[in-house]
Amino acid sequence: MKKVVFLIAALFTTYFAQAQDGIKLGLKAGVNVSSVVGKDTENLGNLLGLHAGGFLDYGLTDQFSIRPELLYSLKGFYAEAEEEDFEYKSYLTSHYIDLPVLGRFKAGNFFIEAGPTFSFLLSAKSRDEGEIMGEEYEETETVTDEFNKFDLGIAAGVGYQFQSGLGLGLRYNRGLSKLDKSGEAKAFNSSFQLGVSYTLR
Repeated sequence: MKKVVFLIAALFTTYFAQAQDGIKLGLKAGVNVSSVVGKDTENLGNLLGLHAGGFLDYGLTDQFSIRPELLYSLKGFYAEAEEEDFEYKSYLTSHYIDLPVLGRFKAGNFFIEAGPTFSFLLSAKSRDEGEIMGEEYEETETVTDEFNKFDLGIAAGVGYQFQSGLGLGLRYNRGLSKLDKSGEAKAFNSSFQLGVSYTLR
C-alpha cells in the first residue's frame, strides 16, 4: 500500500513539476497603428496609439504553446476634409481591454502566432477641430454609448524570441464585430501592433 501511495505521489509531483516548467509569465508593451476597415470607411486615416500588459505562455511541446494575453490597447482613427471656406479634422480614440488567445509555433528563435481576440470597450471619445469662415473651433465629446462594448476579432503575427527572454513581434488585429451599436455602418477595428516583450524567469 505504501508503495502505491508513493508511486501516485511521485506521478503527481512529476506532472505538476512539468506543468510548472511549461508555464511562463511575461510583460509586453508597444505601439499600435490603428484605423477601421469596411464598406463605410473611405478617407479615414491611421491613429498612433499604444498597448501594454502581460501574458502567460503555456508550452505544450518544445515548438508549440498557447499564449493568452491581457492588454490595454488604444485604438481609433481620424478623418479630415477641406473646402474653400471650411476645413476640419476629427479624431476618435477608443480605450480597450484586449484578451488575445494565440497559438504560437516556434522554429528556432522565430515564431508565428494566430488566434481569436476578445476586446472590451472601456471608453471612446471624439475630438473635432477646424476652421469655418475664418473662425476656429474645437469640440470634445464622449461617445462610448454609440459603440458596441464587445468586439470579437482575429490576430496573427510573427516575431523573434531572444534567449535572454526579450522578444520582438509584429501582429495584425482585425475586428469581426461592427463598431457602430446601431449596426448601420459597416466599420471594423483594424490595427498593426509592434511590441517588445520580456519573459520572466
